[in-house]
Amino acid sequence: MCDDFIIISGPCSAESEEQVLQTALELKQFVNPTFFRAGIWKPRTRPGTFEGIGDEAVKWLAKVVNITGIPVITEAGSAQHVKILLENNIKNFWIGARTVANPFSVQEIADACEDKEVNVFIKNPIYPDIELWTGAIERFLNKGISEVAAIHRGFYPFRKTQLRNIPDWEIPIELARRFPNLKIITDPSHIAGNKIYIKEICQKAIDLNFCGIMVETHYRPESARSDKGQQITPKEFKEILDSLTYRNISSTNIDFKSELNNLREKIDVIDFQLIDMLEHRFKLVDEIGKLKKKHNVKILQLDRWKSMVESRLKYVCDESISREFLLKLLQMIHKESIKRQNDIFRNED
Repeated sequence: MCDDFIIISGPCSAESEEQVLQTALELKQFVNPTFFRAGIWKPRTRPGTFEGIGDEAVKWLAKVVNITGIPVITEAGSAQHVKILLENNIKNFWIGARTVANPFSVQEIADACEDKEVNVFIKNPIYPDIELWTGAIERFLNKGISEVAAIHRGFYPFRKTQLRNIPDWEIPIELARRFPNLKIITDPSHIAGNKIYIKEICQKAIDLNFCGIMVETHYRPESARSDKGQQITPKEFKEILDSLTYRNISSTNIDFKSELNNLREKIDVIDFQLIDMLEHRFKLVDEIGKLKKKHNVKILQLDRWKSMVESRLKYVCDESISREFLLKLLQMIHKESIKRQNDIFRNED
């Protein structure tokens, strides 16, 4: 996915000139990140909460560049934000999760970037909709902007979880398949919501070959005006970085390559067998659908579905396949089976 590892760090919000500069100086000392981040315009669900300092804070970011030499990056939520940033020679910004969910807003920002030299990082939308994420990226690529990257910040949790956002790692992995040359970085702070999980998520991102991490740091996290629970000090971030295990993308060891290729070939064979078995299963599903239609019987047979799930979950060994995974697989197969039988019912003889 990438060669150079990107580190973006800084406070959730720019709160004061002192806070911004002191955090940047400590980051320079301990980490020296690729970009210093700080939110200037903060989209909030309800008015009356801290929505960022606004235009005034742009000057503080400019000072960070002058004093530390670290490039700065912030969120742009409108074409006007882009205009203000470019007027202050700030060419790096990200598009937030809420903005990505609105194609009209994304298009306006993309239009404002046309013929400009900018680095645009696009966060995933709040909900797990890869088409929205893909579309946002395409809008910038279509404007001829070559420096486009993606930020995986997790998705709104529909179920109880210890994390603020569900990672759903398979979604950014699918994005990487669609855009092989796209740099994708992970935002452990917004996935975690609590600093105790940041190291674990950073390691996961490295193990999955993501191109970098965006971690929120504050020189006094306990006094932060937003998201204090997920911010750490620059020194704590340094300690996390030093404790991570960095892995190679591959190995030149001949025995490793030989054994890996052998195992992959076996997996290839099994995958095609699985496809053949699924095709055979769905042919039987179609036959059942025709039989139900002929005898005017409803498609969903809840007792059958219940007993089938119970028997399959009882059959599986947790040490080889988790019941959670098997249930999801059965649900996907059942969903496709119902769809196929619905199609049969709709078609005239």
